[in-house]
Amino acid sequence: MAKHDYYETLGIKRDAKPEEIKKAYRRLARKYHPDVNPGDKASEDRFKLTTEAHDVLSDPKKRKVYDRFGEYSDNLANAAARGAGPAAGTGRAAPGFDFSGFDWSTTQTPGGAGGGSGSSFRDIFADLFGGGAAKEQDPPRPQPKKGADIEMPLAVSFEEAIQGLTSNLTVNRSEQCSRCNGAGDIGGPVMVCSTCKGSGQVQRAGGRLRFAQECPDCGATGRRRAPCSLCKGKGTLPKSETVKVRIPAGVETGSRVRIPGKGEGGRLGAPPGDLHIITNVGTHKYFTRKGDNIYVTVPITVPEAALGAKIEVPTVEGKAQLRIPPGTQSGQKFRLRQRGAPSLRNPGARGDQFVEAQVTLPKMISEETKELLRQYAKLNGENPRVEMGLE
Repeated sequence: MAKHDYYETLGIKRDAKPEEIKKAYRRLARKYHPDVNPGDKASEDRFKLTTEAHDVLSDPKKRKVYDRFGEYSDNLANAAARGAGPAAGTGRAAPGFDFSGFDWSTTQTPGGAGGGSGSSFRDIFADLFGGGAAKEQDPPRPQPKKGADIEMPLAVSFEEAIQGLTSNLTVNRSEQCSRCNGAGDIGGPVMVCSTCKGSGQVQRAGGRLRFAQECPDCGATGRRRAPCSLCKGKGTLPKSETVKVRIPAGVETGSRVRIPGKGEGGRLGAPPGDLHIITNVGTHKYFTRKGDNIYVTVPITVPEAALGAKIEVPTVEGKAQLRIPPGTQSGQKFRLRQRGAPSLRNPGARGDQFVEAQVTLPKMISEETKELLRQYAKLNGENPRVEMGLE
């Protein structure tokens, strides 16, 4: 490499920090890059020299050799490693920098050797002449964004789920800031982001580890405009609102009821999100629901089971008459059509109700009843266990 004052080339002091070296290099590379100055031999030469200076000063090991000998070469680096002086070197300046043979894929970025990892020169070029330069000059303006949806649980009783209900709920949501129209700022000069201190990243803890994430306030640009004084840069303002909610008949646990436009506020004129009510249906003392069908167990007496009867049974809409045929066995089921829960999938349709008969014995039996049962046993000697081979 030719002998040059690399610090003078980059316009920095000899005690410049790595961040200052990187910043100076980017500024000069943007100014003298051949693509920016096509056909300008002087700019091309200056770009080569700038890249050469950055390559040495951004590498702590190379910079140490350069600061010691006033120039850098592999021979000088080996001599420094052996503890030799300048006489151990070749005594000649390194060959000039050949831009045509430059390896665009292995250029070391500041903080590379000894302090980090190398990155592609293409990445640096993209950072300088693509998004990187724009980030430093003017952070991108936020785009219209629909507000997020809100999910809110709601406990309803078994009867309310069957019949439906209308309720007024207090919803803590947000609305678009009226001052900045959801932008988070009202224009003005660009400044260094106070959240990430200009780095574009914030540190997050994950157990024992820490990792970097994109700064949420500047979009990883490191720069932002002064935040809106009303919403503090969020673009939305908190709002507590009473929302009238109609829960349709037939909901179950886990059913979702959508209320459009009652979610979080949108930004830059975009619509707000939606409110989703998620129902949690309570249990009932007698009824059990499976799908749109309702199940209930009703006790009947021995005479009713033996002789048949017309009894009253409960339904989700009141009472109904059910005919019990003679000889009904305990556990036998009867269906009441269209007496179940309203169907959410088929509006206007309903499920069925199934009534299970449970034959019960009286808890208190008088002597007269006992005598009648003895006579019944004599007249009806049927053994219901005979099919099992039992006496």
